[in-house]
Amino acid sequence: MNTELLDVDTSRRRIVDLTSAVRDFCASQPDGLCNVFVPHATAGLALIETGAGSDEDFVDALERLLPRDDRYRHAHGSPGHGADHVLPGLVSPSVTVPVIGGEPLLGTWQSLVLVDLNRDNPRRSVRLSFVSG
Repeated sequence: MNTELLDVDTSRRRIVDLTSAVRDFCASQPDGLCNVFVPHATAGLALIETGAGSDEDFVDALERLLPRDDRYRHAHGSPGHGADHVLPGLVSPSVTVPVIGGEPLLGTWQSLVLVDLNRDNPRRSVRLSFVSG
């Protein structure tokens, strides 16, 4: 298995597009599967359209579903931090994409993004792993 660890800064963005990094990682790989994994209890990954407002709409929808208030039992950190710990139940911490000829088989408008609403930890690790088919 081939693997690489990315260090991602989310201090300025709640949605970080990882598509280019995934494409670069897969470029020299044979046919197989690329798994992208976020080893954090408060972040996730999604396949969404970006750049046309969908990324902001996605964040808005998540913030409506997971309001930042005092309703959470998990109560340390910034106000509403308990919502961050619920996020990975809605937005998976991993995504697996098929790869053919070094190219991840994403749809025309699909981008692979890191989703991080957590205001307490702006440094994230993302593990890319490739398994040949």
